[in-house]
Amino acid sequence: MIQPQNLQAGDVIGMVCPAGTIPLEKVQKCVETLASWGYQVKLGSTVGGIHFTYSGTDTERAADLQNMMDDPSVKAILCARGGYGLSRIINDLDFTALKSNPKWIIGFSDITVLHAALQKKDIMSIHGPMAAAFNKGVEGAPYIQALKSILQGQHTAYVAPAHGYNQLGSVTAPMIGGNLCLIAHLVGSLNCLDTKGKILFLEDIGEYHYNLDRMVIQMKNAGLFNHLAGLVIGGFSDMRDEPTDIGAGAYEILQSHIKDFNYPICYDFPISHGLANYPIKLGAHYTLAVLAQGVTLLEQ
Repeated sequence: MIQPQNLQAGDVIGMVCPAGTIPLEKVQKCVETLASWGYQVKLGSTVGGIHFTYSGTDTERAADLQNMMDDPSVKAILCARGGYGLSRIINDLDFTALKSNPKWIIGFSDITVLHAALQKKDIMSIHGPMAAAFNKGVEGAPYIQALKSILQGQHTAYVAPAHGYNQLGSVTAPMIGGNLCLIAHLVGSLNCLDTKGKILFLEDIGEYHYNLDRMVIQMKNAGLFNHLAGLVIGGFSDMRDEPTDIGAGAYEILQSHIKDFNYPICYDFPISHGLANYPIKLGAHYTLAVLAQGVTLLEQ
């Protein structure tokens, strides 16, 4: 995997909205924080833009992201938000310049589609906080500071409490993953994740329990769980119906499909659409240790 270089004081971070729209005022704190870290921020034309649910037309969003990827003065790209829309433009993007001049691309949720495409190009990226996370104050600070550490080249170390569904064990392997809905959506496409020998992490928001069950079955039938090194289950927040409607909660659904696999599995890890969302270097090696007393995830 190609790892982008660490950022230096004065480097330029580009900000784009390749999917959903976000008002300019909601990115202001993010811009101020990045400036306080010593970076310059270059806003793309899609930041603050709106075209129905999107930040611009497909053509506008693709062009804005392409310009940031191709601009040699831009050393990292932070996606201001997810939403929906990357699937509509992913095949229009040219990664040639990015591969010869790699830079960190940061985001999660719908940005999972972009991360998956970067994995196919052997380019590391960062599944992590976007602009709105910078507005969460003191409680959100640990997750923002972890992003700063990654950009500066420091290795991260995360912990999580024990969970009743955890399967114990320890493994070191490359880490990939993201939003479960988008990973299932990519099954059968050119950007379907290659999970063999990897630590896979999953999170999601706003799903019906029956649809979560259906997507996990799709992933299982596609073999995405078969040859994993380990599995990290993050947050599944704001489910749109009650567990009683299908007879099981989000974690119960997941556990029913993966409990027979023989590799370390942990639940309720702080990767999510909620406050707790630690950044992960996709494609980097991590050691996942799922122990009776708790879980550690250490970048190697």
